[in-house]
Amino acid sequence: MSKDFGEPPRAAENRAMVEQLLKEAHDADGIKETVTIEWRGQPRHMEVIDVPIDSTYYNPATHRIRAQRSHDPARDAQLEADPWSDDSQDYLQYLLRALPSNPAERDNRYDQLRDNLRDFKQSEPGLITREGVLVNGNTRRAALKELGSSHIRVAVLPASCTWADVSAVELALQLRNDRRRDYSYINYIFALEEQLATGRPIEDVARDFHKRVDTCQRDLWILNLLRDLIKRSEQGGARLRLLDFEDAAGKLQELHRRYIKESASSKDKAEMLKETRLAAIVMDFSKTDVRLIEPDFRRRYVDRLLPEEIKDALRHSASAAGSVKIPGISRPVSSGGPQVTEAKALTDMVLKGKVISVADGQLPSEDDKAAAQRYEELKEVFDRAMEPAGKDARVRKRKQAAPDRLMEACNSIDQCITDIGYARASRSLDEEALDEALLNVRQTLGRLAAEVARTIQMDPGDGAAWLLDAARRGNW
Repeated sequence: MSKDFGEPPRAAENRAMVEQLLKEAHDADGIKETVTIEWRGQPRHMEVIDVPIDSTYYNPATHRIRAQRSHDPARDAQLEADPWSDDSQDYLQYLLRALPSNPAERDNRYDQLRDNLRDFKQSEPGLITREGVLVNGNTRRAALKELGSSHIRVAVLPASCTWADVSAVELALQLRNDRRRDYSYINYIFALEEQLATGRPIEDVARDFHKRVDTCQRDLWILNLLRDLIKRSEQGGARLRLLDFEDAAGKLQELHRRYIKESASSKDKAEMLKETRLAAIVMDFSKTDVRLIEPDFRRRYVDRLLPEEIKDALRHSASAAGSVKIPGISRPVSSGGPQVTEAKALTDMVLKGKVISVADGQLPSEDDKAAAQRYEELKEVFDRAMEPAGKDARVRKRKQAAPDRLMEACNSIDQCITDIGYARASRSLDEEALDEALLNVRQTLGRLAAEVARTIQMDPGDGAAWLLDAARRGNW
């Protein structure tokens, strides 16, 4: 649900100013500039005016930087308590200029927007409430202020606008095809979740986001997964943040696809795959490296490289977490197989070590130093394990290349059969072209049979035996 942030300090003054400017624009001669937006389910034309830039406020409810607010917990808490103070507005401006995946760095897309405004001025108006809160154009305001502009062009929402309207309108504008700067992945999921929290059917929300329902369900699964990881990462009062996973969207989406596929045959294997891949994602391995991780990755490549101290710690953690008690039942119940519980323990170890690595020396205890050391050791182990896993993957790919291509050829031939049927029905078949293509098929099959004969010299299977016999009989 949308939070009500109340009114900014100069709300009454801004309402009077906006009403006067709207009246002047309405009374002026010539063509009036308007912007059409979706307002409560219907298109509506909003008049555009120029307002002093210092009379406007950054929107504390904007989805654009929602995840990034956790970059500085103290300033985030202040923003939550008083969003209209100078310090809170300065923090919003800082985040609007920052790189979504690392707010400590400046976003070059912001600099591109600023340069575009400097060279070509403001081509599209923003959008404000009558109290001066920017619903659209927050980043443009930051850039215009940096350029020293005194005014900003904005359309004005109706006087009845609520904070729920602010959220809905911002989202509708963001989902237009002409948007300049997309939401980051985490902020997009936040917006998706917020829309579902209003009670709207997921089919309607998915349509608004121009996505399939299963895609929205996947992204909500990822958001819940990340929240669980953050909870598991807590170490000495510090924890990971959602923005720490901004650059992992592709890896997490591939993880979901493989997890669902693996779950169909074995829940334990799916959990092994999930936990091991999550550990690699937290350690910032590339997408191509993460793809190498299969359910048996740890057993085949990692276990033999783990130091005994880490193995003992994993066994101890797995033993402690290996059973759960259900209320009303005195007997403990297993929470998963030993391999799964150890895989979760390894991921937890990586998570806690990651917190230390990003805490920048704020957790100097001996336990923290040990966690940081284990994190570096695990990262080295995974790095070493990727090499044999990659070699085996390349071997498997080579082994499967020929059969896969034959299956693709069979699919093409099946489609050809269907096409011939359609051509027969419409009497449109080019028989000469078909005859020439069939001769090419015969020559290709002859070359295939010769290569199979050279490769499989002893005890050929039924398929190879058929091909070799057909070649002998057909004089290929």
